[in-house]
Amino acid sequence: MPKLRGEAFWRETLRSAHYVVAPMVDQSELAWRLLSRRHGAQLCYTPMLHAQVFLRDANYRRENLYGEACPEDRPLIVQFCANDPEVFVQAALLAQDYCDAIDLNLGCPQMIAKRGHYGAFLQEEWDLLQRMILLANEKLSVPITCKIRVFPDIDKTVKYAQMLEKAGCQLLTVHGRTKEQKGPLAGVASWEHIQAVRKAVNIPVFANGNIQCLSDVEECIRKTGVHGVMSAEGNLHNPALFEGRNPLVWEMTEEYLEIVQQYPCPLSYVRAHLFKLWHHTLQVYQQLREELAKVKTLEGIIDVNRELKLRCQEEIANQKEGEKPKEGLPFFHWVCQPYIRPRPKERCRENGDSGTEKGVRGKRALEEEEDRNSELLSKNKQKKKLRNPNKSFDPSLKPKYAKCDQCGNPKGNKCVFNMCRGCCKKIAFKEVADCPGHGLLFKTKYEKSLSWQHSQRGIQTSEISQRGEAEVGETAVLMEAGDS
Repeated sequence: MPKLRGEAFWRETLRSAHYVVAPMVDQSELAWRLLSRRHGAQLCYTPMLHAQVFLRDANYRRENLYGEACPEDRPLIVQFCANDPEVFVQAALLAQDYCDAIDLNLGCPQMIAKRGHYGAFLQEEWDLLQRMILLANEKLSVPITCKIRVFPDIDKTVKYAQMLEKAGCQLLTVHGRTKEQKGPLAGVASWEHIQAVRKAVNIPVFANGNIQCLSDVEECIRKTGVHGVMSAEGNLHNPALFEGRNPLVWEMTEEYLEIVQQYPCPLSYVRAHLFKLWHHTLQVYQQLREELAKVKTLEGIIDVNRELKLRCQEEIANQKEGEKPKEGLPFFHWVCQPYIRPRPKERCRENGDSGTEKGVRGKRALEEEEDRNSELLSKNKQKKKLRNPNKSFDPSLKPKYAKCDQCGNPKGNKCVFNMCRGCCKKIAFKEVADCPGHGLLFKTKYEKSLSWQHSQRGIQTSEISQRGEAEVGETAVLMEAGDS
C-alpha cells in the first residue's frame, strides 16, 4: 500500500489531529503521553531521540521506543535529531514500524544542539537538509515531517518552508520564534510568520508558541489557518489544557503517578513533571520543594505529593469567603494553570535590581553575583550542594590553572614544555623528547629501539662468524678425507 502524503496523511493517519503534544526531551515519555491523551491530546511526539545513538545502542532503542507496546499511544510521531543523511535514514528505518511518521528536529535552539550541530543550527544548510529529507522520503514506509523555527525575515522563512516541502516533507510544524529566542529571552512567538508559511505551502502545518490555554489554541487556528496546534510548556503545567479545564493539581499528579507505576520511566522525569505541575504551590511550601528535589524513590515522590495535597486541602478549609488568588495568579496555586515566564527586566526586579541596563545585563551577571555570595547560590548549584554537602562552591577557593604556552588550555603541572598534554605530545614526538609529567617517553623508547637493533646486529654478526668457522672446519675435514 503506498504511503499517504500531505492532507490525506493528516486526515487518515493522524485522524485530523488539532491538539498536539510537543516533543520534549525527558518530558514527553510514554506515561506523560498517555496522561495527555486521556485529557484531550489527539497526537503526541516522542522526546527528541539522537539518531546516531539510536542506531548503535540497543538499550537506547528499548528504553525510548521498543519497551512497552501500548495501542493507546497512537497516532505517534518519532522525532530524531541528526546531521547525516545515511545515519538519519538508518535510525528512522529502525523506528518506522513503531510510529506513524518520522520527524526531523530543526528547531532545538539549545547549546547542546549547537555543539552537536543539529536542530535549529542546521537551518542555514539547505543542501544538507534537502538530501536528508529526499533520502528519507525515498527509503521510509512512513511519511517524513519537520519541526522548524523561523528566521527573523518572513520571506526567508517562507522560502525555507517551501524548500522542505519540495524535498518531500509531508507536514510542517512551525515554532514562531527564532533560534535566539529561548529561556528568559523567549518573548512572544510570531503567528504572522506561521500564517505566511501556512499560505505558502500545500502540506498541513502545525503552529507552536504562545499556547497556554484552550482559547489560545482556538485563536491561533483562527488567525493562522493551521491544521493543528502544538503545546509544550502549557501542556506540562496543565495536561488537561486541550480539554479546556483547570483541574486540581493533585488530581493530575495522582493520575500521572498511577500511569508511571504501570509504565515506569526514570525518576528524574517524574520529579521534573511534579516540579512543573506543582510550580506555584512549591513557591509557598519551600521545604517540600527541597524534599521533592532530594527524594530517591517513586514511593518517596508519592509521599511528597500526598503531603502537598494535605496542606492545600487544609488551606482550602481555612479559606475566607471572597479571598482571591495571590501573586497575580488567575487561579489559586493548587489549580493547574499556565506559568508565564518573566521577562529579563521582571527577573531583575524580582532579584532586587533597578531594571536599568546594568540590571538587565543578563543571566550570567546574576549568576556571578550569586556565586560571590555562598548564601545566594543559583538553583542549579543548590541542587549540586544537596548532593555534595561538603563541597565548596566559592569560586575564590577554586584552584587557578596555568595556561598552556600554545593553546591556552590548562597546562600539565609537571610538563617539561609548559603545555597541555595534546600540545606536549606533538612537540615531544617532533623533537623525539621525553615528558615524564605527561607520561610521554618518545626519547626513551627510541633509544631502547636503537639498543635492541644494535643487539640484534651483534647476534647476527656472531651467528655469521660462527657459521663461517663451522664451514671452514667442514671444508678442512673434507679435504683431509680426500687426501686419504
